Amino acid sequence: MDRPAARLKNPTGWFAAGREVAGALRVLSDGAFKLYVYFCLHAERSTGQLRVDQKVLAKALDRSRRSIITHLHELCRLKVCEFRPAMNQHIGGEIEISDSFWPYEKAHRQELGGSELDYVSRLRVLFGSRNCVVSSLTAADEKLIGAWFRQKIPFDQIERAFLLGCARKYIALLNGQISGPIVSLNYFSGLIDEVAHLETSLEYWRYLKQRVDRLEQQWANKDGVRIDTQIT
Repeated sequence: MDRPAARLKNPTGWFAAGREVAGALRVLSDGAFKLYVYFCLHAERSTGQLRVDQKVLAKALDRSRRSIITHLHELCRLKVCEFRPAMNQHIGGEIEISDSFWPYEKAHRQELGGSELDYVSRLRVLFGSRNCVVSSLTAADEKLIGAWFRQKIPFDQIERAFLLGCARKYIALLNGQISGPIVSLNYFSGLIDEVAHLETSLEYWRYLKQRVDRLEQQWANKDGVRIDTQIT
């Protein structure tokens, strides 16, 4: 009698654990393997990449930050992962799981030209620089970035839209108007068009960056101060 085919209880959120994971199991210590599995479950499928923060990892895996650092060093030493530290010490770095330990094809490296890949990389760093943005660059996000690249939207225009969007988001968060951070880069699409028509000086954008820094710190401290100033 034929057995019925196995069915997934949850059709989404699963990870293809095959020979790559078996290979990692053979070479990694228990703690490093657990960290590797966490990366596998949270990395973008098309890139094998994710942003990481040691505090978040320590809490998620119930480990000390020292243990996380030790396991991360092991993953890098054995070429299971590559770690790229962030330029800003206040944001997390980026992990990329090596091809030998990643079961999915990293299609974007084959499909993107060098200049577009650089465009994506710069925007990845930008969108990872603020705590009010939690997107890990989904397939939809990367498709949107590709559209911006083909439309020849300058990086500084996107950077200004990012500042403006984050300023408004932090004000809304501090005022209790909304409860969640930005989870999709589509949030900035309308703002890119908006900043293209703003007649503002470079000094204004320097001021706005400083303002976003202060708003981010207030939100991190959860001081409950109500912000009434409108950002235009």
